[in-house]
Amino acid sequence: MTSRRRDLDEDDVRIRPGRGKSRPRSKERPSHDDAGAGFVVAVDRGRFTVVIGTPDDPGVEVYAVKARELGRKGVVVGDRVAIVGDLSGAPDTLARVVRVEPRTTALRRSADDDDPIERVLVANADQLVLVTALADPEPRPRMIDRVLVAAYDSGLAPLLVLTKSDLSPADSLLASYGALDVPFVVTRQDGIDPIEVEELRARLAGHVSVLIGHSGVGKSTLVNALVPDADRAIGRVNVVTGRGRHTSTSAVALRLPDGGWVVDTPGVRSFGLAHVDPQRVIHAFPDLEAGTDGCPRSCTHDEEECALDQWVADGHAGAGGAARLESLRRLLRSRAGGDDGPPLPDEGR
Repeated sequence: MTSRRRDLDEDDVRIRPGRGKSRPRSKERPSHDDAGAGFVVAVDRGRFTVVIGTPDDPGVEVYAVKARELGRKGVVVGDRVAIVGDLSGAPDTLARVVRVEPRTTALRRSADDDDPIERVLVANADQLVLVTALADPEPRPRMIDRVLVAAYDSGLAPLLVLTKSDLSPADSLLASYGALDVPFVVTRQDGIDPIEVEELRARLAGHVSVLIGHSGVGKSTLVNALVPDADRAIGRVNVVTGRGRHTSTSAVALRLPDGGWVVDTPGVRSFGLAHVDPQRVIHAFPDLEAGTDGCPRSCTHDEEECALDQWVADGHAGAGGAARLESLRRLLRSRAGGDDGPPLPDEGR
């Protein structure tokens, strides 16, 4: 029997002809075995500047976007990545970041201590350079303590850089951290001495170092002295409030002439530690940690039975032990959501 073609009318326009079953989506993803290796030196609104090669053997600089298969996985400055596409670095070319390699370290911060959202600032750094001015603006011991906690918790070796020593001596501040044995470099405000630059450069050589500090402390001045072609903006500090405007708006990794990288970051007004387990905070105070052996079980280190008071009274924590213990307890109260006492002027938390 011969089939007869059905006559079509105006209602048939609603039927999509030739519509069959769609093919199932493959769960397989390309392995990208031929991808090039690189590391991220800048991030700007979803675009990444990637140097092909390794930090020890850098090559051409290319621009890239994140591949769809990465989903919501974040990519930050310092990340080692696998990259495909046009890796020539020619103008108007764009590559794709297809894989983020496991991180050796990750420096994190949250907006505040009760903010559950943490942000990775820099990946794979091995040294944290905490820059603070000795005057204009005044040092913030709480901010210093907090950044040191973040450094120890992230596995980064700390380095303290004290600027503007021609305005105020460094002896008192250094004494309060003497028991921690944190290495330091002291610089002046105007026209950093070549000897100071060489001392700092020697501390940074061979490392991936991230600079942290609030606005106006002189980070950009240091970076421009260390990397002459960095051309980072230098801000002026308001002489009335002591507050500096934010002159760096995004983190950027810059190669040092003698080897190593320095990551300049925007000035911070706060450094939340929501990501740090309160039980690990004590690790940032090695001068006090040994004294916890005499504490009762589950001691909060902020109670009458705490053995740290006697430990400090016996002089085991050095001349600055009492101040260090108070700083520790302020941090623990803040991490617990309690009152850490009256803040210092414009104190970063």
